[in-house]
Amino acid sequence: MEVWQIILIAIACIFGLAIVITLIKAALFKPKSSGEKITLTEEKVDPKRAEQHISQAIQFKTISNHDPSLVNWNEFEKFHDFLRREYPLIHEKLECEEVGQASLVYRWKGRDSSLEPMAMLAHQDVVPVADGTLGDWEHPPFDGVNDGEFIWGRGAMDMKNHLICVLEATETLLEEGYEPERDIYICLGHNEEIVATPDSGAMQIADNFKKRGIHLDSVLDEGGAILPAKVNGIIDKYLAGVGVAEKGAADYKISVSAKGGHSSQPPKHTALGEIAKATLDLENHQCKPRMLPITRDMFEIIGRNVSYPARLIMCNFRFLTPLIKKVLMKIPAAATFIHSTTAVTMSEGSPQCNVLPQKASITANFRILPGDSVQGIKEHIQSVVKNKNIEIEFLKGKEPSKISPQDSRAFRAIKNLCEASNSDNIVAPFLVMGGTDSYHYENVCDNIYRFSPFTVDLSLVMCTHGTNERLPVASIPEALKFFKRYIRTVSGK
Repeated sequence: MEVWQIILIAIACIFGLAIVITLIKAALFKPKSSGEKITLTEEKVDPKRAEQHISQAIQFKTISNHDPSLVNWNEFEKFHDFLRREYPLIHEKLECEEVGQASLVYRWKGRDSSLEPMAMLAHQDVVPVADGTLGDWEHPPFDGVNDGEFIWGRGAMDMKNHLICVLEATETLLEEGYEPERDIYICLGHNEEIVATPDSGAMQIADNFKKRGIHLDSVLDEGGAILPAKVNGIIDKYLAGVGVAEKGAADYKISVSAKGGHSSQPPKHTALGEIAKATLDLENHQCKPRMLPITRDMFEIIGRNVSYPARLIMCNFRFLTPLIKKVLMKIPAAATFIHSTTAVTMSEGSPQCNVLPQKASITANFRILPGDSVQGIKEHIQSVVKNKNIEIEFLKGKEPSKISPQDSRAFRAIKNLCEASNSDNIVAPFLVMGGTDSYHYENVCDNIYRFSPFTVDLSLVMCTHGTNERLPVASIPEALKFFKRYIRTVSGK
Protein backbone atom coordinates (compact mmCIF):
# COMPACT_ATOMS: atom_id res chain seq x y z
CA MET A 1 0.00 0.00 0.00
CA GLU A 2 1.27 3.41 -0.95
CA VAL A 3 2.03 6.05 1.68
CA TRP A 4 -0.55 8.40 0.24
CA GLN A 5 -3.21 5.68 0.55
CA ILE A 6 -2.33 5.14 4.19
CA ILE A 7 -2.59 8.88 4.80
CA LEU A 8 -6.01 9.03 3.13
CA ILE A 9 -7.26 6.07 5.18
CA ALA A 10 -5.96 7.72 8.36
CA ILE A 11 -7.67 11.00 7.48
CA ALA A 12 -10.92 9.14 6.74
CA CYS A 13 -10.72 7.32 10.07
CA ILE A 14 -10.06 10.54 11.97
CA PHE A 15 -12.91 12.27 10.15
CA GLY A 16 -15.26 9.36 10.85
CA LEU A 17 -14.26 9.30 14.50
CA ALA A 18 -14.88 13.04 14.76
CA ILE A 19 -18.36 12.55 13.33
CA VAL A 20 -19.13 9.75 15.80
CA ILE A 21 -17.83 11.84 18.72
CA THR A 22 -19.90 14.82 17.58
CA LEU A 23 -23.05 12.68 17.26
CA ILE A 24 -22.57 11.32 20.77
CA LYS A 25 -21.69 14.74 22.15
CA ALA A 26 -24.81 16.26 20.57
CA ALA A 27 -26.99 13.46 21.96
CA LEU A 28 -25.67 14.18 25.46
CA PHE A 29 -25.87 17.97 25.01
CA LYS A 30 -29.12 18.41 26.93
CA PRO A 31 -30.39 20.92 29.51
CA LYS A 32 -28.53 20.75 32.79
CA SER A 33 -30.53 20.15 35.93
CA SER A 34 -30.18 22.87 38.54
CA GLY A 35 -30.75 20.29 41.25
CA GLU A 36 -33.19 22.67 42.97
CA LYS A 37 -36.64 21.59 41.90
CA ILE A 38 -39.26 23.51 43.85
CA THR A 39 -43.01 23.19 44.13
CA LEU A 40 -44.86 26.47 43.89
CA THR A 41 -47.63 27.31 46.29
CA GLU A 42 -50.62 29.08 44.80
CA GLU A 43 -50.49 32.83 45.37
CA LYS A 44 -53.48 35.07 45.82
CA VAL A 45 -53.31 37.95 43.36
CA ASP A 46 -55.76 40.54 42.04
CA PRO A 47 -55.02 41.03 38.31
CA LYS A 48 -58.01 43.30 37.74
CA ARG A 49 -56.81 45.70 40.42
CA ALA A 50 -53.35 45.65 38.90
CA GLU A 51 -54.76 46.32 35.41
CA GLN A 52 -56.66 49.31 36.72
CA HIS A 53 -53.64 50.70 38.56
CA ILE A 54 -51.33 50.28 35.56
CA SER A 55 -53.86 52.12 33.39
CA GLN A 56 -54.10 54.92 35.94
CA ALA A 57 -50.31 55.13 36.37
CA ILE A 58 -49.86 55.65 32.63
CA GLN A 59 -52.11 58.71 32.80
CA PHE A 60 -49.52 60.64 34.82
CA LYS A 61 -47.12 62.33 32.39
CA THR A 62 -44.00 61.71 34.45
CA ILE A 63 -41.66 62.64 31.60
CA SER A 64 -38.02 63.23 32.52
CA ASN A 65 -35.76 65.69 30.71
CA HIS A 66 -32.04 66.48 30.55
CA ASP A 67 -32.99 69.96 31.74
CA PRO A 68 -34.80 69.64 35.12
CA SER A 69 -36.40 73.07 34.62
CA LEU A 70 -38.39 71.56 31.73
CA VAL A 71 -39.85 68.75 33.84
CA ASN A 72 -43.45 69.05 34.98
CA TRP A 73 -42.82 68.14 38.61
CA ASN A 74 -46.51 68.48 39.38
CA GLU A 75 -47.09 65.24 37.47
CA PHE A 76 -44.68 63.44 39.81
CA GLU A 77 -46.40 64.94 42.85
CA LYS A 78 -49.77 63.75 41.55
CA PHE A 79 -48.31 60.31 40.91
CA HIS A 80 -47.02 60.15 44.49
CA ASP A 81 -50.50 61.12 45.74
CA PHE A 82 -51.93 58.31 43.62
CA LEU A 83 -49.55 55.79 45.19
CA ARG A 84 -50.44 56.96 48.70
CA ARG A 85 -54.13 56.65 47.92
CA GLU A 86 -54.09 53.26 46.19
CA TYR A 87 -51.55 51.51 48.44
CA PRO A 88 -52.64 52.40 51.97
CA LEU A 89 -50.90 49.51 53.78
CA ILE A 90 -47.55 50.24 52.11
CA HIS A 91 -47.76 53.84 53.30
CA GLU A 92 -48.96 52.82 56.74
CA LYS A 93 -46.50 50.03 57.52
CA LEU A 94 -43.41 50.93 55.47
CA GLU A 95 -41.11 53.88 56.03
CA CYS A 96 -41.14 56.24 53.04
CA GLU A 97 -38.42 58.74 52.16
CA GLU A 98 -38.28 61.15 49.23
CA VAL A 99 -34.80 61.46 47.73
CA GLY A 100 -33.63 64.12 45.31
CA GLN A 101 -36.28 65.86 43.28
CA ALA A 102 -38.85 63.05 43.16
CA SER A 103 -37.36 59.60 43.88
CA LEU A 104 -39.00 57.44 46.55
CA VAL A 105 -37.52 54.84 48.90
CA TYR A 106 -39.73 52.48 50.93
CA ARG A 107 -38.26 50.42 53.75
CA TRP A 108 -40.08 47.29 54.89
CA LYS A 109 -38.41 46.36 58.17
CA GLY A 110 -37.58 42.69 58.62
CA ARG A 111 -37.43 40.63 61.77
CA ASP A 112 -33.66 40.04 61.67
CA SER A 113 -31.55 43.19 61.42
CA SER A 114 -28.35 41.12 61.07
CA LEU A 115 -29.36 40.02 57.55
CA GLU A 116 -28.41 42.13 54.56
CA PRO A 117 -31.43 43.86 53.03
CA MET A 118 -32.76 43.15 49.55
CA ALA A 119 -33.86 45.85 47.11
CA MET A 120 -36.40 45.99 44.29
CA LEU A 121 -36.08 48.84 41.83
CA ALA A 122 -38.33 50.60 39.33
CA HIS A 123 -38.41 54.06 37.80
CA GLN A 124 -41.33 56.45 37.64
CA ASP A 125 -40.26 58.44 34.59
CA VAL A 126 -41.04 57.79 30.95
CA VAL A 127 -39.72 59.13 27.66
CA PRO A 128 -41.70 61.70 25.67
CA VAL A 129 -43.70 60.93 22.55
CA ALA A 130 -41.70 61.86 19.46
CA ASP A 131 -42.86 65.00 17.66
CA GLY A 132 -45.16 64.29 14.75
CA THR A 133 -46.06 60.75 15.85
CA LEU A 134 -49.04 61.40 18.11
CA GLY A 135 -51.49 60.65 15.31
CA ASP A 136 -49.85 57.27 14.72
CA TRP A 137 -50.96 55.93 18.10
CA GLU A 138 -53.92 53.57 18.04
CA HIS A 139 -54.88 54.95 21.47
CA PRO A 140 -53.59 58.21 22.99
CA PRO A 141 -50.26 57.56 24.74
CA PHE A 142 -51.30 58.93 28.12
CA ASP A 143 -54.86 57.61 28.34
CA GLY A 144 -53.94 54.13 29.62
CA VAL A 145 -56.63 52.47 27.51
CA ASN A 146 -57.33 48.83 28.39
CA ASP A 147 -59.09 47.11 25.50
CA GLY A 148 -59.12 43.72 27.22
CA GLU A 149 -56.10 42.45 25.31
CA PHE A 150 -53.56 45.24 25.87
CA ILE A 151 -53.02 48.21 28.13
CA TRP A 152 -51.83 51.01 25.84
CA GLY A 153 -49.62 53.96 26.61
CA ARG A 154 -46.21 55.36 27.38
CA GLY A 155 -44.73 53.39 30.26
CA ALA A 156 -46.90 50.30 29.71
CA MET A 157 -43.71 48.30 29.08
CA ASP A 158 -41.08 50.70 30.43
CA MET A 159 -41.80 50.43 33.25
CA LYS A 160 -44.97 51.36 35.08
CA ASN A 161 -46.09 47.75 34.59
CA HIS A 162 -43.10 46.54 36.64
CA LEU A 163 -43.43 49.32 39.23
CA ILE A 164 -47.13 48.75 39.82
CA CYS A 165 -46.81 44.96 40.01
CA VAL A 166 -44.04 45.25 42.64
CA LEU A 167 -46.31 47.48 44.73
CA GLU A 168 -49.32 45.21 44.13
CA ALA A 169 -47.36 42.19 45.35
CA THR A 170 -46.16 44.10 48.40
CA GLU A 171 -49.62 45.41 49.26
CA THR A 172 -51.08 41.90 48.94
CA LEU A 173 -48.40 40.39 51.17
CA LEU A 174 -49.13 43.07 53.76
CA GLU A 175 -52.86 42.24 53.53
CA GLU A 176 -51.94 38.62 54.25
CA GLY A 177 -49.85 39.62 57.27
CA TYR A 178 -46.52 38.53 55.80
CA GLU A 179 -43.40 39.63 57.69
CA PRO A 180 -40.00 39.39 55.95
CA GLU A 181 -36.90 38.11 57.73
CA ARG A 182 -34.67 40.80 56.21
CA ASP A 183 -35.34 44.44 55.37
CA ILE A 184 -36.79 45.07 51.93
CA TYR A 185 -36.19 48.34 50.10
CA ILE A 186 -38.39 49.43 47.21
CA CYS A 187 -36.53 52.17 45.33
CA LEU A 188 -38.38 54.22 42.71
CA GLY A 189 -36.10 56.54 40.74
CA HIS A 190 -37.40 59.58 38.89
CA ASN A 191 -34.97 60.12 35.99
CA GLU A 192 -33.66 56.75 34.81
CA GLU A 193 -34.37 57.64 31.18
CA ILE A 194 -31.71 60.38 31.27
CA VAL A 195 -28.50 58.45 30.67
CA ALA A 196 -25.54 59.50 32.83
CA THR A 197 -27.36 62.46 34.34
CA PRO A 198 -25.39 64.03 37.22
CA ASP A 199 -28.53 64.38 39.37
CA SER A 200 -29.66 60.77 39.05
CA GLY A 201 -32.20 59.85 41.71
CA ALA A 202 -30.92 56.27 41.78
CA MET A 203 -27.37 57.48 42.32
CA GLN A 204 -28.51 59.60 45.26
CA ILE A 205 -30.38 56.65 46.77
CA ALA A 206 -27.35 54.40 46.44
CA ASP A 207 -25.09 57.11 47.88
CA ASN A 208 -27.39 57.36 50.88
CA PHE A 209 -27.13 53.60 51.40
CA LYS A 210 -23.35 53.87 51.24
CA LYS A 211 -23.25 56.71 53.78
CA ARG A 212 -25.51 54.76 56.14
CA GLY A 213 -23.37 51.63 55.91
CA ILE A 214 -26.08 49.61 54.17
CA HIS A 215 -24.85 46.80 51.93
CA LEU A 216 -27.55 45.01 49.96
CA ASP A 217 -27.92 41.26 49.57
CA SER A 218 -29.39 41.72 46.09
CA VAL A 219 -31.00 44.14 43.66
CA LEU A 220 -33.77 43.32 41.19
CA ASP A 221 -34.48 45.85 38.44
CA GLU A 222 -35.90 45.95 34.92
CA GLY A 223 -34.05 44.22 32.10
CA GLY A 224 -34.91 40.91 30.47
CA ALA A 225 -38.43 39.57 29.98
CA ILE A 226 -39.85 36.17 29.05
CA LEU A 227 -39.78 35.95 25.25
CA PRO A 228 -40.99 33.19 22.92
CA ALA A 229 -38.02 31.23 21.54
CA LYS A 230 -39.72 29.50 18.65
CA VAL A 231 -38.03 28.37 15.45
CA ASN A 232 -39.91 25.72 13.50
CA GLY A 233 -38.26 22.34 13.91
CA ILE A 234 -35.45 23.69 16.11
CA ILE A 235 -36.85 25.11 19.35
CA ASP A 236 -40.26 25.72 20.93
CA LYS A 237 -39.60 27.26 24.33
CA TYR A 238 -39.64 30.58 26.21
CA LEU A 239 -36.44 32.43 27.05
CA ALA A 240 -36.29 34.18 30.42
CA GLY A 241 -33.28 36.44 30.07
CA VAL A 242 -31.77 37.62 33.35
CA GLY A 243 -29.50 40.60 32.85
CA VAL A 244 -26.35 40.03 34.89
CA ALA A 245 -24.57 43.03 33.35
CA GLU A 246 -25.28 46.06 31.20
CA LYS A 247 -23.36 47.96 28.58
CA GLY A 248 -21.84 51.33 29.26
CA ALA A 249 -22.56 54.37 27.13
CA ALA A 250 -20.62 57.34 25.82
CA ASP A 251 -21.45 60.32 23.62
CA TYR A 252 -18.56 61.88 21.72
CA LYS A 253 -18.67 64.96 19.51
CA ILE A 254 -16.17 64.81 16.66
CA SER A 255 -15.39 68.00 14.74
CA VAL A 256 -13.36 69.23 11.77
CA SER A 257 -12.44 72.89 11.26
CA ALA A 258 -11.93 74.64 7.90
CA LYS A 259 -11.45 78.10 6.42
CA GLY A 260 -15.07 78.64 5.44
CA GLY A 261 -16.14 81.33 3.02
CA HIS A 262 -18.62 81.68 0.17
CA SER A 263 -20.13 78.56 -1.33
CA SER A 264 -19.38 79.82 -4.86
CA GLN A 265 -15.68 79.05 -4.28
CA PRO A 266 -15.69 75.65 -2.58
CA PRO A 267 -12.61 73.54 -1.83
CA LYS A 268 -12.38 69.90 -2.92
CA HIS A 269 -13.89 68.88 0.43
CA THR A 270 -15.70 71.20 2.80
CA ALA A 271 -15.51 70.64 6.55
CA LEU A 272 -18.79 68.77 6.17
CA GLY A 273 -17.25 66.54 3.50
CA GLU A 274 -14.30 65.80 5.78
CA ILE A 275 -16.56 64.94 8.70
CA ALA A 276 -18.57 62.69 6.36
CA LYS A 277 -15.38 60.73 5.68
CA ALA A 278 -14.79 60.48 9.42
CA THR A 279 -18.32 59.09 9.77
CA LEU A 280 -17.57 56.37 7.23
CA ASP A 281 -14.29 55.58 9.00
CA LEU A 282 -16.20 55.01 12.24
CA GLU A 283 -18.97 52.96 10.65
CA ASN A 284 -16.61 50.84 8.56
CA HIS A 285 -14.24 50.08 11.45
CA GLN A 286 -16.33 48.85 14.34
CA CYS A 287 -14.86 47.91 17.72
CA LYS A 288 -13.44 44.40 17.76
CA PRO A 289 -15.82 41.60 18.77
CA ARG A 290 -15.33 39.62 21.98
CA MET A 291 -17.37 36.74 23.32
CA LEU A 292 -18.04 37.41 26.99
CA PRO A 293 -18.36 34.38 29.29
CA ILE A 294 -21.99 35.30 30.01
CA THR A 295 -22.73 35.39 26.28
CA ARG A 296 -21.16 31.96 25.85
CA ASP A 297 -23.29 30.74 28.77
CA MET A 298 -26.42 32.17 27.14
CA PHE A 299 -25.74 30.44 23.81
CA GLU A 300 -24.82 27.18 25.53
CA ILE A 301 -28.01 27.13 27.62
CA ILE A 302 -30.14 27.87 24.56
CA GLY A 303 -28.16 25.33 22.55
CA ARG A 304 -28.94 22.56 25.03
CA ASN A 305 -32.64 23.14 24.36
CA VAL A 306 -32.66 22.97 20.57
CA SER A 307 -33.59 19.90 18.54
CA TYR A 308 -31.04 17.14 17.94
CA PRO A 309 -29.84 18.19 14.45
CA ALA A 310 -29.22 21.75 15.62
CA ARG A 311 -27.36 20.47 18.67
CA LEU A 312 -24.69 19.10 16.31
CA ILE A 313 -23.60 22.71 15.87
CA MET A 314 -24.42 24.09 19.31
CA CYS A 315 -22.50 21.39 21.17
CA ASN A 316 -19.37 22.64 19.40
CA PHE A 317 -20.13 26.30 20.07
CA ARG A 318 -16.85 27.02 21.86
CA PHE A 319 -14.81 25.37 19.11
CA LEU A 320 -16.75 27.31 16.45
CA THR A 321 -16.62 30.66 18.30
CA PRO A 322 -14.32 32.42 15.76
CA LEU A 323 -16.68 31.53 12.91
CA ILE A 324 -19.80 32.33 14.96
CA LYS A 325 -18.40 35.78 15.82
CA LYS A 326 -18.02 36.54 12.13
CA VAL A 327 -21.59 35.47 11.46
CA LEU A 328 -23.00 37.45 14.39
CA MET A 329 -21.18 40.60 13.26
CA LYS A 330 -23.20 40.43 10.04
CA ILE A 331 -26.47 40.60 12.01
CA PRO A 332 -26.81 44.02 13.73
CA ALA A 333 -29.14 42.85 16.50
CA ALA A 334 -26.89 39.87 17.32
CA ALA A 335 -23.67 41.84 16.96
CA THR A 336 -24.63 44.04 19.91
CA PHE A 337 -23.87 41.12 22.26
CA ILE A 338 -20.24 40.81 21.18
CA HIS A 339 -18.85 44.30 20.57
CA SER A 340 -19.07 47.94 21.57
CA THR A 341 -21.40 49.55 19.06
CA THR A 342 -21.02 52.81 17.15
CA ALA A 343 -24.06 54.88 16.15
CA VAL A 344 -23.51 58.26 14.49
CA THR A 345 -26.73 60.02 15.42
CA MET A 346 -26.33 63.78 14.92
CA SER A 347 -24.53 66.18 12.57
CA GLU A 348 -24.14 69.91 12.09
CA GLY A 349 -22.40 72.19 9.61
CA SER A 350 -23.03 75.57 8.08
CA PRO A 351 -25.84 77.80 9.38
CA GLN A 352 -26.83 78.71 5.80
CA CYS A 353 -26.86 76.92 2.44
CA ASN A 354 -24.53 79.39 0.67
CA VAL A 355 -21.94 79.53 3.45
CA LEU A 356 -19.05 77.07 3.68
CA PRO A 357 -18.92 75.60 7.17
CA GLN A 358 -16.03 76.74 9.31
CA LYS A 359 -16.68 73.79 11.56
CA ALA A 360 -18.61 70.57 10.99
CA SER A 361 -19.41 68.02 13.67
CA ILE A 362 -21.00 64.69 14.26
CA THR A 363 -22.13 63.18 17.52
CA ALA A 364 -21.75 59.45 17.99
CA ASN A 365 -23.32 57.28 20.67
CA PHE A 366 -21.32 54.24 21.74
CA ARG A 367 -22.70 51.33 23.77
CA ILE A 368 -19.72 49.84 25.56
CA LEU A 369 -19.12 46.14 26.13
CA PRO A 370 -17.88 45.13 29.61
CA GLY A 371 -14.12 45.02 29.38
CA ASP A 372 -14.00 48.12 27.17
CA SER A 373 -14.08 51.64 28.62
CA VAL A 374 -15.08 55.23 27.92
CA GLN A 375 -11.39 56.15 27.48
CA GLY A 376 -10.90 53.13 25.22
CA ILE A 377 -13.66 54.40 22.96
CA LYS A 378 -11.82 57.71 22.54
CA GLU A 379 -8.67 55.82 21.62
CA HIS A 380 -10.70 53.79 19.12
CA ILE A 381 -11.94 57.00 17.47
CA GLN A 382 -8.40 58.34 17.24
CA SER A 383 -7.23 55.07 15.75
CA VAL A 384 -9.82 54.50 13.01
CA VAL A 385 -10.48 58.05 11.78
CA LYS A 386 -7.88 58.79 9.10
CA ASN A 387 -8.08 62.56 9.56
CA LYS A 388 -5.80 63.19 12.54
CA ASN A 389 -6.83 66.87 12.78
CA ILE A 390 -10.20 66.05 14.26
CA GLU A 391 -11.31 67.40 17.63
CA ILE A 392 -12.83 64.85 19.99
CA GLU A 393 -15.07 66.11 22.80
CA PHE A 394 -16.50 63.82 25.47
CA LEU A 395 -20.09 64.86 26.20
CA LYS A 396 -21.32 62.33 28.73
CA GLY A 397 -21.22 58.66 29.53
CA LYS A 398 -20.83 55.85 32.02
CA GLU A 399 -18.63 52.78 32.20
CA PRO A 400 -20.02 49.27 31.61
CA SER A 401 -21.35 47.53 34.68
CA LYS A 402 -19.74 44.77 36.64
CA ILE A 403 -20.93 41.22 35.95
CA SER A 404 -23.04 39.67 38.69
CA PRO A 405 -22.62 36.00 39.64
CA GLN A 406 -25.00 33.24 38.62
CA ASP A 407 -24.72 31.31 41.89
CA SER A 408 -26.24 33.83 44.31
CA ARG A 409 -29.46 33.29 46.26
CA ALA A 410 -31.25 35.92 44.18
CA PHE A 411 -30.24 34.48 40.80
CA ARG A 412 -31.18 30.97 41.90
CA ALA A 413 -34.53 32.29 43.11
CA ILE A 414 -35.26 33.86 39.71
CA LYS A 415 -34.19 30.69 37.90
CA ASN A 416 -36.11 28.28 40.15
CA LEU A 417 -39.29 30.35 40.16
CA CYS A 418 -39.31 30.77 36.38
CA GLU A 419 -38.61 27.10 35.70
CA ALA A 420 -41.18 25.93 38.23
CA SER A 421 -43.91 28.19 36.83
CA ASN A 422 -43.45 26.85 33.28
CA SER A 423 -41.36 23.83 32.29
CA ASP A 424 -40.84 25.45 28.87
CA ASN A 425 -39.02 28.43 30.38
CA ILE A 426 -35.28 28.54 29.69
CA VAL A 427 -33.46 30.83 32.14
CA ALA A 428 -30.23 32.28 30.82
CA PRO A 429 -27.92 35.16 31.74
CA PHE A 430 -27.58 37.93 29.21
CA LEU A 431 -26.11 41.37 28.62
CA VAL A 432 -28.54 44.29 28.80
CA MET A 433 -28.00 46.68 25.89
CA GLY A 434 -29.48 49.78 27.51
CA GLY A 435 -28.86 51.35 30.89
CA THR A 436 -30.80 50.84 34.10
CA ASP A 437 -30.89 52.45 37.54
CA SER A 438 -29.32 49.32 39.03
CA TYR A 439 -25.92 50.36 37.66
CA HIS A 440 -25.69 52.98 40.42
CA TYR A 441 -25.97 50.33 43.15
CA GLU A 442 -22.67 48.59 42.40
CA ASN A 443 -20.95 50.21 45.38
CA VAL A 444 -23.51 48.71 47.77
CA CYS A 445 -24.39 45.40 46.12
CA ASP A 446 -22.61 42.54 44.34
CA ASN A 447 -25.70 40.67 43.16
CA ILE A 448 -27.57 42.88 40.69
CA TYR A 449 -30.13 41.33 38.34
CA ARG A 450 -32.25 42.87 35.62
CA PHE A 451 -35.45 40.93 34.97
CA SER A 452 -39.11 41.77 34.40
CA PRO A 453 -41.32 38.66 34.70
CA PHE A 454 -43.71 39.55 31.86
CA THR A 455 -44.25 37.11 28.99
CA VAL A 456 -44.35 39.21 25.82
CA ASP A 457 -43.60 38.90 22.13
CA LEU A 458 -40.43 40.47 20.79
CA SER A 459 -42.54 42.82 18.66
CA LEU A 460 -43.94 44.36 21.85
CA VAL A 461 -40.47 44.80 23.31
CA MET A 462 -39.55 46.72 20.16
CA CYS A 463 -42.43 49.15 20.85
CA THR A 464 -40.74 50.29 24.06
CA HIS A 465 -39.98 54.02 23.68
CA GLY A 466 -41.86 53.86 20.37
CA THR A 467 -45.35 54.27 18.97
CA ASN A 468 -48.15 52.07 20.33
CA GLU A 469 -46.25 50.88 23.39
CA ARG A 470 -48.54 48.35 25.06
CA LEU A 471 -48.62 45.57 27.63
CA PRO A 472 -50.47 42.25 27.16
CA VAL A 473 -53.09 41.96 29.89
CA ALA A 474 -52.51 38.20 29.98
CA SER A 475 -48.94 38.74 31.24
CA ILE A 476 -50.02 40.42 34.48
CA PRO A 477 -51.19 37.49 36.70
CA GLU A 478 -47.94 35.52 36.45
CA ALA A 479 -45.88 38.68 36.99
CA LEU A 480 -47.78 39.37 40.21
CA LYS A 481 -47.24 35.80 41.40
CA PHE A 482 -43.53 35.98 40.54
CA PHE A 483 -42.99 39.14 42.59
CA LYS A 484 -44.81 37.70 45.60
CA ARG A 485 -42.82 34.48 45.43
CA TYR A 486 -39.56 36.32 44.84
CA ILE A 487 -40.13 38.49 47.93
CA ARG A 488 -40.96 35.44 50.05
CA THR A 489 -37.91 33.55 48.78
CA VAL A 490 -35.21 36.21 48.86
CA SER A 491 -36.39 38.00 52.00
CA GLY A 492 -35.99 34.80 54.01
CA LYS A 493 -32.80 33.42 55.54
